Amino acid sequence: MKKNATEQEINNVQQVLKDHGLGVHLSKGTDTTIIGIIGDKSKLCDTCIESMDGVQSCVPIMHSYKLASRDMCPEGRKVNVKGFEIGGEEFTMMGGPCAVESEDQIMEAAYAVKEAGAQFLRGGAYKPRTSPYSFQGLEDEGFKLLRKAADATGLRVVSEVISENQLDIAAKYCDMFQIGARNMQNFRLLKAVGKSGVPVLLKRGIASSIEEWLDAAEYVMSEGNYNIVLCERGIRTFETATRNTLDISAVAVVKERSSLPIIVDPSHAAGKRAYIESLSLASVAAGADGLIIEVHPNPKVAVSDSAQQLTPSSYIDLAKKVRAIHSTMMSFNSDLQK
Repeated sequence: MKKNATEQEINNVQQVLKDHGLGVHLSKGTDTTIIGIIGDKSKLCDTCIESMDGVQSCVPIMHSYKLASRDMCPEGRKVNVKGFEIGGEEFTMMGGPCAVESEDQIMEAAYAVKEAGAQFLRGGAYKPRTSPYSFQGLEDEGFKLLRKAADATGLRVVSEVISENQLDIAAKYCDMFQIGARNMQNFRLLKAVGKSGVPVLLKRGIASSIEEWLDAAEYVMSEGNYNIVLCERGIRTFETATRNTLDISAVAVVKERSSLPIIVDPSHAAGKRAYIESLSLASVAAGADGLIIEVHPNPKVAVSDSAQQLTPSSYIDLAKKVRAIHSTMMSFNSDLQK
């Protein structure tokens, strides 16, 4: 729309689109108002939107993902989770064990994460594993323990959901749903979390392209839930030195192509705690909006992913370095804009 377009002109355009059976997404920025058209554009063959009052131009979005594109929201989106904005000026830190094992374990982890200055407690209640004989999680009891630990420490809960029929119970205890790498293209689940309205942390599939990842986000957004944070967690390559290969370039590509915030999971990328600090700091320097890192009171006795979980003291030390790098980057970018 034109910079001087009136509210009435904006409303008129939206109404014409709705009358033609099309979806409408309104994005108001500091300088620009964008009206996104969702649906079959052939329905507008008898209408010249570009000639309507207040319209600057009509620009087709060539990507298969429309709502998730940067074109739809040039200033970028911020995701509010229980009063905290992911994608805002404050760096996002999520921490906690791979799996919830007991009340004592998750409580100790929560207090450590809180001491480090994190805003979110992560932990797996349901654990979809490669082997059916591996620990599968405490399930609903795990959700309850996460909530208890988060309430005791003032943290927000992010935990994985793996099926549509568990969303109601999960919503009682979780502030944010995680869609794991294995479920990135579980389209029924994506639509269900889209309808739930609960903020979503969408992990990249283990062998998925960035476009496929953004298309998955589009499934959630198409159901009306725009509260999505992307998570790069490493992809499968020929390299065997690490569990996965962290695609640092994905941070820059997503920032260019999408309006959604992006955080990084160095734990699953590395698979070894020795590499987590380097990958974390590199992610911050690349422009990530946050980190989600596995933290266990005693990694040696963890029932899953023991090799990649940090001790509380290591996490607290890392958090200080992360914030130092983030602060430096913020100052540097601010100086460039002067």
